[in-house]
Amino acid sequence: MKNRYPVVKPAPVATPAPFVTPAAPVPAIPRVLLAEESLPYRRVIREALMAFRICEVDDAPSGERAFELALQREYSLFLFSLPLPDMTGDMLDRLLGKAYPMVHAGVHAAPPVIFLIQPADALRFHELQRDVRVRGSMPLPPKLDVLLAVTASLLPERQGLAFPPFTPPYVP
Repeated sequence: MKNRYPVVKPAPVATPAPFVTPAAPVPAIPRVLLAEESLPYRRVIREALMAFRICEVDDAPSGERAFELALQREYSLFLFSLPLPDMTGDMLDRLLGKAYPMVHAGVHAAPPVIFLIQPADALRFHELQRDVRVRGSMPLPPKLDVLLAVTASLLPERQGLAFPPFTPPYVP
């Protein structure tokens, strides 16, 4: 037997789309380029910067590799050792000072530079300080307090470090 009443399907109800607030643009994390021949020094500097400063660190064992990396990415800071195996750190900085703005659109100058110096390079570094982009030096072997002091105005500090408070030993 046929049903004499037609089957009526309910009309689909349009549900309003949820209100989505546009996300604020995420600020780019500063990037640091480190050029130093010694792997242990590179590792110490990279780990210290990433632990105490908000940044990402790319490291290179030679000036040639550092030059290639600088042309591939934008950086906020250069850390160059004065003695590198294939060229000096100041020569690398001069080359990047010319090439860096030509490769990266919207960039008018290369980033600031900090030189890693041996005690014998102190006089040479004194001559390099005339350049406005040179922000300081750090003696090798690296020291944490000097590294943090010289990068304080260039890289944001990482907040919320979970170090336990120091309690002096009990002396009766």
